[in-house]
Amino acid sequence: MIYSSPNIRQNLAGDFPEIHPTALIDPSAQIIGNVKIGKNVFIAPLAVIRSDERGPDGQVTPIVLEEECNIQDGVIIHSHGGDIVRIGARTSVGHGVAIHGPCVIGEYCFLAMRSTLYSVNLENSVWIGMNATVMRITLEAFTYVPAGSVIKSGKEPFELRLVSEKERDYMQKVLDAANSLREDYRRMRGLPPREK
Repeated sequence: MIYSSPNIRQNLAGDFPEIHPTALIDPSAQIIGNVKIGKNVFIAPLAVIRSDERGPDGQVTPIVLEEECNIQDGVIIHSHGGDIVRIGARTSVGHGVAIHGPCVIGEYCFLAMRSTLYSVNLENSVWIGMNATVMRITLEAFTYVPAGSVIKSGKEPFELRLVSEKERDYMQKVLDAANSLREDYRRMRGLPPREK
């Protein structure tokens, strides 16, 4: 579905966001340009998702949010021209996170509050701790990045541990809470329930 409203609008290249009808976007969020939002995505207040920089070919590469992502308050997602941002299904992006592409983030990842990602590839189920900065690196599945860390290259990833069972449970609880909140807002707006 293509939307056009003050907070959901085209970029300068004429690309409109494509938003699945089951996605829920807060009216204060800004969705601009070549953004593709999947089924049952939840975007909270004051998030900014802006795909508007043209690449060398003059085209704007998309920002893609896959099924059941939850993008919390004050998140900023942007990318250099020609570079993609893809956020995998059921990934939780906490309050105030900044993601600047190119970035490919796997499924079931957890990005805690105020973390910053730049030019990264995260495999599935990676945990990025609060206030951590991760840049120019690939992290393997189930990698745990502690709060406040700066991970950018070299040997740092080899010193990281794996996500624990307790952390996996927490990741699932955050995802469940976001899904429940999305459905409560859908009911409040008189929209049909979640599409399975």
